Amino acid sequence: MRGTDGATASTARRRRLITLLTCLIIGWVGMSLTGSAQDGTREVVGDVRVVGNSTIGTEQVMRYLQLRPGKEYSQAALMDDVNRLTKARLFKSVRPREQHTGDGQVVVTFEVQEFPSLVSDIVFMNNKTVTTEELEKMTGLRRGLPLDPASNRRACYEIQDYLKSKGRYFANVTLVEGDRPTDKRVVFNLTEGPKVVVRAIRFTGGEFATDARLRTQVDSSTAFLTYLGGVFQPGLVDSDVIKLGEYYKANGYLEARVTRELQFSDDNRLVDVIFHVREGRRYQVESVSVITKDHKEESTSIVQAKAGDWYRKGVTTGDVANIRDFFGWRGKQVGVEERIYTVPDQPGVVRVQYEVREAAPSKVGRVFIVGNDVTKDRVIRRVIGLYPGQTLRYPELRIAERDLARLNIFETSADVRPTLTVLDTDSDYKDILVQVKETTTGSLLFGAGFNSNAGLVGSIVLNERNFDLLRFPTSFGEIFEGKAFRGAGQELRIEAVPGTQLQRYTISFREPFLFDRPYSLTTSGYYNDRIYPEYQEGRIGGRFGIGHQLTKEWSIAGNVRVENINVSQLLSTAPIDYTSVQGNNFLIAPRLGMTYDTRDSFMRPTEGGILEMAYEQVFGDFTFPILSVVGSRYFTTYQRADGSGKHVLAARSHVAWQGDEAPVFERFYAGGFQSLRGFEFRGAQPFVNGFAVGGNFMFLNSLEYQIPIKANDSLYVVGFLDTGTVETDISLANYRVTAGIGLRISVPALGPVPIALDFGIPLVKAPQDREQIFSFWVGMFR
Repeated sequence: MRGTDGATASTARRRRLITLLTCLIIGWVGMSLTGSAQDGTREVVGDVRVVGNSTIGTEQVMRYLQLRPGKEYSQAALMDDVNRLTKARLFKSVRPREQHTGDGQVVVTFEVQEFPSLVSDIVFMNNKTVTTEELEKMTGLRRGLPLDPASNRRACYEIQDYLKSKGRYFANVTLVEGDRPTDKRVVFNLTEGPKVVVRAIRFTGGEFATDARLRTQVDSSTAFLTYLGGVFQPGLVDSDVIKLGEYYKANGYLEARVTRELQFSDDNRLVDVIFHVREGRRYQVESVSVITKDHKEESTSIVQAKAGDWYRKGVTTGDVANIRDFFGWRGKQVGVEERIYTVPDQPGVVRVQYEVREAAPSKVGRVFIVGNDVTKDRVIRRVIGLYPGQTLRYPELRIAERDLARLNIFETSADVRPTLTVLDTDSDYKDILVQVKETTTGSLLFGAGFNSNAGLVGSIVLNERNFDLLRFPTSFGEIFEGKAFRGAGQELRIEAVPGTQLQRYTISFREPFLFDRPYSLTTSGYYNDRIYPEYQEGRIGGRFGIGHQLTKEWSIAGNVRVENINVSQLLSTAPIDYTSVQGNNFLIAPRLGMTYDTRDSFMRPTEGGILEMAYEQVFGDFTFPILSVVGSRYFTTYQRADGSGKHVLAARSHVAWQGDEAPVFERFYAGGFQSLRGFEFRGAQPFVNGFAVGGNFMFLNSLEYQIPIKANDSLYVVGFLDTGTVETDISLANYRVTAGIGLRISVPALGPVPIALDFGIPLVKAPQDREQIFSFWVGMFR
C-alpha cells in the first residue's frame, strides 16, 4: 500500500509541476504578445525619427507620414507609412525600426537610403506626335526628384505602350541616359514608326455565325477609305480574341478556341487582322437540377434551361439570377453557383447543376446615404423604399439601384453608378450603404426634325431633371455652385418648337413623389399653332394631372385640361362644321385612364404588350364624352442561334368614340405615319365639299412584321397591313385597307428613335380619300 501511495503522491507532484510550468509559459507568451504595454493599455508613439537622409529634408519626409508623437501605435499604421514613402520614390530603400521603451511608448525610426543623384533635366528626342508635356505627365518624372534607373526603364515601356495604342505598332523607346545611378539627366529616344490602320478583319474556321455577326462581337474596326479611322490597337485585338471565345462558349461551344494573325502590307502601314476560330462540338443539356435544402421543387420550376436544349450561357445566367431572386424575396441572401458536368460516354452532352448556399433571413438595419451633395436624402429614400425593421428582400437592392439610375440625376457610367451594399454585421439586422455621385442634370438641347405629317420643325429645350421649386438661393455662391433650385428630384422643362406647319411652346413641371408619396404630379402650360389645309388652329391652355403606379404592370392617371381653341383663316367655301366654331372656343376636360404595360422594351418591343383605356368628359362651350382603348401586342417569331436578329410580329388596335356634339377640332382623323399609311395626314375620314371634317368613331388596326437585315440589328425592313376607318357614327361603311413595306434605320447620332421610311398602297379606300404613297419620319436632337 505504501508503494501505491508513494506512486500516487509522485504523480500528483508531477501534475502540479506541469501545471506551474504551463502557467509560466502562458504568462511569458502573453507578455511577449503585448510587448511593454502595461495593464493591457495600448502603446502610443513616443517619437518619429528619420535617419540616412542628407539631400531631402526631414520636414519633407514627414509630410508622407501619418504616425506622430502621441498617436496610437500599430504595425498596420507603420506599414502604411512605409508604403507611402516607397510610392513617393524619394529614396532607394526604406526600412522601419521600432523601439519599445517599456513605458507604453514606441520610438519609430525610418532608415532611408538616398539615390546617388537627382534629375537635372528630362529630354525626349524625336517625339513628333506626342508633346513633351504629355510625356512628362505620363511618366511622372520631374526635375529635382531622385534619379531612379528602374523607374526610368519602366517609363520607356509606358511611352512605347502609349504609342502602340495610338496605332504606332512598331514604336520603340530607348533610354539614352538615366539607366545608371551616376547619371544626372534622363534622355529618351523615341522611334515612333508609321501609323498602322486596319485594312480588313476576317474570320476563318467558324460555321455557327456569319462574319457580319462576328464583327458585332469585336471592338476593332476597319479604316474607311483606307486611312480614316480604324487605328490598329494590339491590346484591343487581344481583347477581341477573348470576347470571341466567350461568345462561342456562351452559345454552347465549350471547347472553342480563338487565335489571331496579323498580316502587314509591304510598307507596314496597313494590317489585316484574321481571327482563326476552332469551334469544336456544340454541347446539349442532358439534365438540369437545383441543389438546395429548402424549396427544391419551387426553385426547380422557375429554371428556363431544359433537357435537350443547346447549352446557352445567357439562359443559365438568367436561371442563376432567378433562383437568387426566388430566395431573396424570402429574405435570404443566397449564393448560387452554376456547375457544368460532362456526361461519360456521351460526347457533346452536359449536366447543368445549380448549387444554392443559403443564409439566415435578415432585416434592414440603418440606411446610410453618401455622395449626394445636392440631392436631398428623402429623394433617395423614397425611391429605394428600404426602411429599418422590414424584411431585407435582396432583389429589392437591385431594383433600387435600377430605379436610382432611372432618375437620371446621378452618374451612370460603366465605372460609376448608384449602388446599394449590405454591410456585414453580427446581428440579424443588416445596415445598407447607398452610394451615389451627383452629375449634371441641366441641359440645353437643340434639334431638328422632318416628317410627312408636320413638315420641318426645330426644337430648343431647356431641361432640369433635379429641380427644387422651393430651394431659393441664400447666397450668390449657391447660384454659381448649381445648388439653387436643385435637389428635390423634380423636373422642369421649357420647350420651343418652331416649324413650317406647326409651332409649339410648352413649360411643364413634374413632381414624381407628391408629398413623398407614390403619386406623381404633372402640370404644364402650352401654346400650339397648327396650319391645316382647311384652317389655322391655335390652342392655349394647361394640364394638371396625378398618376399612381399600382403594380409593376398597372398604373392609373387622372388629369384635367383647360384650353382655349382659336379657329381662323377659314376659306369662304368652308362647311358649317368650321364656320360654327370660328373664333375662340373654351373647353375643360377631366380624364381618367389606366395602363397595363408588359413590354420588354420601350423603343423596340419584342415581347409583351400595352393596353391603355381612358374616359374623358368635356365641358365648356361643348359637352361630350370621349372613350378610347388602345392595345399593342408583340411576338418574336424567329431569332438567330445566339439570340439576336429577332423577327417581330406587332399587332395594334385603336378604337375610340365621342359624343355627337364634339366640334371639328376635337374629332378623330386618320391617315399618315403612325396611322393609316398610304394616305395623307388627316386624309382618310369623312369629307364635306372637299373639307376634312373628321368623325366621332374611329377603329384602326395594324399588323407589322419586322425583319433585321444587318448583323447589329440597326437596319430592318417592315411589311405592314393597315386597316380601319373614321366615321360620323359607329359604322364600318368605309373601311380602308393599305399594304406596304418600310425601312427602319437606327443612327446613334440621331437619338434612340429610328428613321422611318414607309411605302403604302391603298387597296380599299373611300371616294374622297387623299392618297400618299410615301411617308417618312426623321428626327434629330442635340
